[in-house]
Amino acid sequence: MSTALEFLRGTVAPELPHPGGTLLAHLVRVHDWLEELGEPEHVCQAGLTHAVYGTDGFDVTLLELGERSVLAGMIGADAEKLVYRYGACDRSRTWRDLASTGVVWDRFTGTSERLAGAELTEFADLTAINELDVLAHSAEIEREHGAALRALFVRWQPILSPAVARVAGQ
Repeated sequence: MSTALEFLRGTVAPELPHPGGTLLAHLVRVHDWLEELGEPEHVCQAGLTHAVYGTDGFDVTLLELGERSVLAGMIGADAEKLVYRYGACDRSRTWRDLASTGVVWDRFTGTSERLAGAELTEFADLTAINELDVLAHSAEIEREHGAALRALFVRWQPILSPAVARVAGQ
């Protein structure tokens, strides 16, 4: 975690407000939770850096898309690919049908890709843990979106890893 964490400490992440404190605190919590659940190292690294390119729900970028190789050099190509996919995800076009289609829509390019197997599970796991951390640290977001997200994660049970499915189903 050290190279990526060092990078994040040099950005606005330590000061940027986010549910539960700062963006950096959130990123570390997501990493640690994924690690506790036994996720592969590249998924944990993606958890630590998942917001680097911004997301459909968080419009702050720490690296430009043209700098993807910089992040890949810190966390590895597999983790960076997951970070890109997570940041690029057009949630309104992807989330509802993800478990049945495996299709992830890219908000940057307007294209889509069909995921299966580990790639689909890793994307769903990262998404679920991120959202569960936000819900746990914001009463307002919990009130506004908690029920809908929990219902979504029930639909996603077949594509979540067993460990994430357990925590997402609580």
